[in-house]
Amino acid sequence: MTRQIIVIILFVLPDIGFAQQSDSWTIEAKGIDPKNYFGVTVANGMIGLVSSPEPMKVKDVVLNGSYDYYQRGRVSNILKTFNHVNMEMDVDGRRVTTSGTSGYQQKLDMKRAALITSFDVQDKLSVHHTMMALRHLPYTSLIIVELKAKKDVLVTPMSVIEAPDHLTDVHNLYSEIDRPHVKIPLMTSVGKSPSGKLTIAVSNSLIFNEPHGQEPSLIHEDWDYNRHLVKFSKKLKAGESYSFAIVASATSSAQYNDPFNEAERLTIFAKLEGVARLVQHHEAEWKELWKSDIVIEGDEQLQKDIRFALYHLYSFARAGTAYSLSPMGLSGLGYNGHVFWDTELWMYPPLLAMHPEIAKSLLEYRFVRLDAARKNAFSHGYKGAMFPWESSAEGTEDTPVWALTGPFQQHITGCVGWAFWKYYQVTKDKTWLKERGYPVLKEVADFWSSRVERKSTGHYEINNVIGANEWQENIDNNAFTNGMAITVLRYATQAAKELGIVPDPDWELVAQNIPILKFADGTTRENATYDGVEIKQADVNLLAYPLELITDVAQIQKDLKYYEARMSPTGPAMGNSALSTLYSRLGDPEKALGLFIKSYQPNQVPPFGVLAETAGGTNPYFATGAGGFLQAVIFGFGGLSFSDNGVQQRKSQLPKSWKSLEIKGVGVNHANYKVR
Repeated sequence: MTRQIIVIILFVLPDIGFAQQSDSWTIEAKGIDPKNYFGVTVANGMIGLVSSPEPMKVKDVVLNGSYDYYQRGRVSNILKTFNHVNMEMDVDGRRVTTSGTSGYQQKLDMKRAALITSFDVQDKLSVHHTMMALRHLPYTSLIIVELKAKKDVLVTPMSVIEAPDHLTDVHNLYSEIDRPHVKIPLMTSVGKSPSGKLTIAVSNSLIFNEPHGQEPSLIHEDWDYNRHLVKFSKKLKAGESYSFAIVASATSSAQYNDPFNEAERLTIFAKLEGVARLVQHHEAEWKELWKSDIVIEGDEQLQKDIRFALYHLYSFARAGTAYSLSPMGLSGLGYNGHVFWDTELWMYPPLLAMHPEIAKSLLEYRFVRLDAARKNAFSHGYKGAMFPWESSAEGTEDTPVWALTGPFQQHITGCVGWAFWKYYQVTKDKTWLKERGYPVLKEVADFWSSRVERKSTGHYEINNVIGANEWQENIDNNAFTNGMAITVLRYATQAAKELGIVPDPDWELVAQNIPILKFADGTTRENATYDGVEIKQADVNLLAYPLELITDVAQIQKDLKYYEARMSPTGPAMGNSALSTLYSRLGDPEKALGLFIKSYQPNQVPPFGVLAETAGGTNPYFATGAGGFLQAVIFGFGGLSFSDNGVQQRKSQLPKSWKSLEIKGVGVNHANYKVR
């Protein structure tokens, strides 16, 4: 009896949590309209569960690291896997649908990374549904359902597994493992990715409060190749409460040679851990993550927005892996789930500041694909390593052929090298530098040494590229590309010296001879033929931040004045966030605040306010934008920077509406930095 009471107490924790949480930790969906609904993602770095406006359902389940060729662009796409956490329910024999509910609410508890949905079914039943992608179990999710009868009622909950159309050779299975102390029902689906390259497997099981032998009787229904379910029925008297849970695991042969058996083993493990232990460990992991937090006084909504951005970056990545971040994280199929410069230049810096151990995983993704980058350089006639503009599982080029960014947006190779040196600056991990950092930096430097065209002394040009401003194609001597090449050539030299290795003298020679072009009035010119047209996003301004290649205040101001006026209102979020950071560093916090707000608020979409890529866009969640937004806070208003002396703080000023800003748990020493 004692065991049963403990479980019931735990199942009502989600409701208690909301009573105790400050609003700055809770994102509430406002005015849910199923026709204009962009879901919020609950994720743990491996599994992404995207919310749905439909009761007890999930729109998508995304499995990290699993790619195949299907649907779009003749290139690999991150896989939507089986939807293995969907539910349906009959109340007195009638299916619960959106139209049959009232008081429908969805709230994201960011502190515990739990999505709570609550609603009433007519005047008969109250439903409370909590969803978690368990942080300590990377392939496993947990659903907790609490029911309270308002009248005598018969409820029939159903746990459903559905296969998306692109999975093939689907097999649905159901079994029960019977032990003297427990019965383990297992509903499992196994299938092939579109080309047959990968095997995908999911499994789930129900957890009941009742002692063994008194659990509800289960019925398995195999509806079709793409759908099966297990259900039970329960009569509840008016005023009676009842709760149960579902644990569900998803794997693929990208992670395991035998994903079928592994999915079932992981589900069995989670079921026998029990809900209390699962929630306890999940919450403990998130408590550790939130020791690195950003606290702002003076603007409660902005505090919530900052945590929402942190929540997504923390959710989409995890330490101890070789997986990276796509522009949309684990929120869907945006940009095919590929890895771009968005990772190294935009999402990586906030993670490096707040959680270097997570940032390390993003670098490991690149390191294990270094051979593919070497082959890419070889095929283009260069030395060293040329990282692909769009990367997925193998690290080969995965940009659609019609997008010229693939062969020409070569600054990505510089961005990778830049990120590797920044990790060493923050951690001073010399073993890592020897085994991981320098091998990559050397290949990156060799690439740029072979990439330049040596016209004459002082004229080592980098021609026929696409820069950060992608609207200027096949240009010569792009400011950002050239600036990044100069920067990483010198970082490679530093890394060699740090390890007692004699650097290739050609690296510094090349760095000294790469030009940064200017107009007649001294303004930095974006490329050799740039004539002042509208630009997609910041390019020249990135030389001042984050590269810090341009440090003269007058030059920074001149470039800001010129290019801010040419920034397109339809460009992605990162442009305004970069300008905001620069204005903060120039001591103009009010101007910085205006650009900061402009970088994300117009991009929020209903009902949670998740970020789209552009103002008025419909492709959330744009984790790249969240990265730029957080950089404006950490490295702009917060005054932090990465240098050879580690994380440092320069003098900074806050907008008048802010009372204070504190950045907690920064770097390997978990230092706190405050600005008043």
